[in-house]
Amino acid sequence: MNIDAFWRAVLKQDASLLETFFVPEGHVNWHCTNEHFSVSEFIRANCEYPGRWDGELERVERLGDLLITVVHVHSLEQPLSFHVASFIQLKDDLIFSIDEYWSDDGPAPQWRRDKHIGVPICPQTH
Repeated sequence: MNIDAFWRAVLKQDASLLETFFVPEGHVNWHCTNEHFSVSEFIRANCEYPGRWDGELERVERLGDLLITVVHVHSLEQPLSFHVASFIQLKDDLIFSIDEYWSDDGPAPQWRRDKHIGVPICPQTH
């Protein structure tokens, strides 16, 4: 499984290429919005999502047939930025299931900034 190629296809919203990474009976769960998708529904949701996107694969861990990725996704047109943690279960080196958790990037809440605790992980502001 070429996880870099998979994430490039996701970010480029390349439907025909995305389909090649999945087993036909695969599925995707977006837990933060309580959505369960078949492969074709996931591809449609991803590829019809408004705008153009890019991102960086920040971390990959492999535990047998489970890939865990963390990706920074950002809009090329708007000041939108997200981090997504994905748990990708493989079957015969193709994706059987993905459990994803998407989070909006942004500043720490004001109540924590008021306490003057913590420091930025990265010097850039999301």
